[in-house]
Amino acid sequence: MTDYHINIFYSDEDGGYIADIPDLEACSAFGLTPTEALAELEQAKEAWLAVARETGKPIPAPRYRPLIYQVAG
Repeated sequence: MTDYHINIFYSDEDGGYIADIPDLEACSAFGLTPTEALAELEQAKEAWLAVARETGKPIPAPRYRPLIYQVAG
């Protein structure tokens, strides 16, 4: 299985970096640096998956790909 795509971007409004996994609804994290946001997101992903398993919520397969990868060459 491949892993989920992760977006990391700077948020002026929040004054730091946001990392999210588009395939996992509401799975995101904040950090003052991209590295910190990614580390926080890894924890959020594990928690998201654990709760999904415990509650029987479907776990989506990794599908999201940025537009740049969707353009036919």
